[in-house]
Order: sequence, then C-alpha cells, then structure tokens
Amino acid sequence: MDKGVYSFTMKLNDGSEKPLSAYEGKVLLIVNTASECGFTPQYKGLEELFQKYRDQGLEVLAFPANNFGSQEPGSDPEIRKFCTLKYHVSFPLFAKTSVKGSGINPLYRYLTSQSGFDGDITWNFNKFLVDRSGKVVARYDSKVEPTAPELVKEVRKLLDQKG
Repeated sequence: MDKGVYSFTMKLNDGSEKPLSAYEGKVLLIVNTASECGFTPQYKGLEELFQKYRDQGLEVLAFPANNFGSQEPGSDPEIRKFCTLKYHVSFPLFAKTSVKGSGINPLYRYLTSQSGFDGDITWNFNKFLVDRSGKVVARYDSKVEPTAPELVKEVRKLLDQKG
C-alpha cells in the first residue's frame, strides 16, 4: 500500500529526525516557507489555522527553503528564533531544505512528481493539503492565504472525515 507522505522521515529544525508516519491519521498542510518573502506574513495565518483546528487533527508542517530569491538566508536556529518571536509559530518547523532543483529533498520530489498535483514549486508558501491517509488532495499557490475560504473549507471537510 502506498503510504504517501507517511513514508518519509524528515529532519526537524532542531536536527532531530521525525518520521512523517507520526502524523498518520491527521490532516496535514505542508508548506515551503521563507523569512524574507512578500508572503512571509502568511506565517500568521498558518498559526491561526493550526490553533483553530489542531484539536480536530490538523498539523501544519513548515519546510523553510532558500530556493527563491535567497529569501531564507538564515540558519535553522535563526529561522526558529524569527518564527517564534515574530509569528509565535507553534507548529512543527523542519530543517532548512531544498524544494526544487537537483538538491530537492525526497518529500518534495514526491510532492511535485507523484502526488497527483505535479509540477515544480513556483515560489515560497506553496501549500499541499494531505488527508488522514497520507494522500495529497489539494495544492495551493503562494497567493492563496492559509485562511482563504476555499482552503479552510477543504481543511474542514477533511477533518470531518474520520480515519
């Protein structure tokens, strides 16, 4: 059986390994982030979404990446400090990674080539919505805010589907 995103183990911002299977049964919003981007204020909306729906099974997973305009120049500790102090982020921050090109991390290779929502990441804050079984069910462009009605509606629908 295809375990989808659950088959990957990724490095967290603190350097520890996190198997994504730990999120099995949850609804995931996977986002590539950056600290110096015009879309960086979306951290606020991501945190709002996480706070509102985490008790119902939503997890927001942030993957900082420096692939676009060098807008994530910091180290993992600097990124964590920025996200915590400026946006009070409490959802999981993963280690800085590459989301496109020859050094693309395996999760993003999967997301952009085998998820059914294929195509290169176009900019910071692309979002993949994953159902409770680990299957990608939607993809949103950077311009779609985390609190946009169409995204929230889809999150709520997935949360209502019990495993």
